[in-house]
Amino acid sequence: MSPHRTASARVVLLAGPSGSGKSSLAARAGLPVLRLDDFYKEGDDPTLPLVEGSSDIDWDSALSWDADAAVAAILELCRTGRTTVPVYAIATSSVVDTETLDIGRTQLFIAEGIFAADVVARCEELGVLADALCLRGRPSTTFRRRLLRDLREGRKSVAFLLRRGWRLMRAERRIVGRQAALGAYPCAKAEALGRIANAAAGSTRPRKSETSDPSVPVRQANSGR
Repeated sequence: MSPHRTASARVVLLAGPSGSGKSSLAARAGLPVLRLDDFYKEGDDPTLPLVEGSSDIDWDSALSWDADAAVAAILELCRTGRTTVPVYAIATSSVVDTETLDIGRTQLFIAEGIFAADVVARCEELGVLADALCLRGRPSTTFRRRLLRDLREGRKSVAFLLRRGWRLMRAERRIVGRQAALGAYPCAKAEALGRIANAAAGSTRPRKSETSDPSVPVRQANSGR
């Protein structure tokens, strides 16, 4: 049977650079949230990519993430309203538990993470995509908030976080451009909340020609994850 007929819920994919405010926005939206960062590969996985010219694992490469498992969880939530998901500890780069995510009768949920844009096409083909968004702001602001969060949570060593943060700040506009090219609409937090509300009301996703140019700076900076 076609996925279009079996799916009873739809997903809003919420992407954006690390530190752009995805988690805080998802919480404000008041919808069930699937944390896509919990589908990272574990630290001893031999397929993990390295940062070019470094011994650091490149956790910002989609190759460090299990896209197939993430899509399977999204599809199961859309079809049944319930799925088992891993609980991932970034500090130890390992899965420490599993939990059940149950969205009940909710017709819309958010799947947020830095690789959400990488599964836009697959979710669209499966007939479960309500919208796909990419949060963007000022790279310097994202750098500061990301670093403060990661230090507070003890995610990695200070040296690693500084190297990663500087690299991501320089690459942020390119990251947003890549996610936009994958089908995620680049916007600031207020517009993202409006589009999520429209999706919850049953509106269809705007055509690509209606999306904004990711090269145009956003005046409103995002906060949080």
